[in-house]
Amino acid sequence: TSQTSPPKYLQEDSLSQECKKLLSTLPKEKGWIGSYSYKYQGFWTSPRLIQGVIACQQQFQAQDTDIILVTTPKSGTTWLKSLLFTLVNRMTHSVFEQNHPLLVKNPHVLVPFLEHTLYVDGRVPDFSSFTSPRLLSTHVPFASLPKSVQNSETKLVYLCRNPRDTFISMWHFSNNLRLDHKDTNSIEEMFDLFCKGVSIYGPFWDHVLDYWKQSIENPNKVLFLIYEEMKEKPKIQLKRLAEFLECQFSIEEENCGVVDEILKMCSFENLSNLKVNTNEKLPTGEGNITFFRKGEIRDWKNYFTVEMSEKLNRITEQKFHGSGFKFLYT
Repeated sequence: TSQTSPPKYLQEDSLSQECKKLLSTLPKEKGWIGSYSYKYQGFWTSPRLIQGVIACQQQFQAQDTDIILVTTPKSGTTWLKSLLFTLVNRMTHSVFEQNHPLLVKNPHVLVPFLEHTLYVDGRVPDFSSFTSPRLLSTHVPFASLPKSVQNSETKLVYLCRNPRDTFISMWHFSNNLRLDHKDTNSIEEMFDLFCKGVSIYGPFWDHVLDYWKQSIENPNKVLFLIYEEMKEKPKIQLKRLAEFLECQFSIEEENCGVVDEILKMCSFENLSNLKVNTNEKLPTGEGNITFFRKGEIRDWKNYFTVEMSEKLNRITEQKFHGSGFKFLYT
């Protein structure tokens, strides 16, 4: 292909006839990354990903030992993937080893997305090379998860982040992916869409609330994590994760610094400076570096007007009213 052909995630002509037919019946809005977002099963995403979601729903057979990381997009997915991989595989790959997989592979390769990677573009994934437990990830709302995931012992680790930072991160991320091939989108226009619920896998609030309710009803199945809490008390949250996955740290591990080493290895500073993440691309075309922007809390303060802040607060309060859930605006 010539240099000018857009990367896979921007290509919009690789859809099956069946999918095109479906799209013609769905509500559509301006897209964040591609031209349009479509509303499928109550959430918004791009045509290519809808095709991936449907394939995954139809074909994926969950195993009871699977661990699936679920996130609202742009809420710390890359970080949690690295923590999850390192934690679960620490017997096979000591965190003290020189050539640890995390140092040579991007976290999105080690914990692949179901609908973005494994089932995208009509692929049939081969799971034979996966070790148990299989580590997978998705952005799909709870109601749209494959039935086999809902009905098995599969564990779900959920992560979200306050809507202001989520929005800013999503806006930057989508513009970075559009950069060379399409115009970038203004913050005002995308903010209005976000508030209307039109964001990648949005409405944002529905996504969070559904998993929040699941985590209360079924705490052995769904662990609910919040990015701000992870940033503030990473050690406590990492131990919560280990406990939930039944791979607690031993006294010996604590004593020889395994917990600290995992946090250090998976830190933004470390990962964002690795050669694999500064120079290489994912098979789907995204540059690895686009997944490492700032990794901070409160970056929204550099962008939001008072009006934007108040509007988002109103919506968030209204949507979460009576749910017992509150974001920490630290």
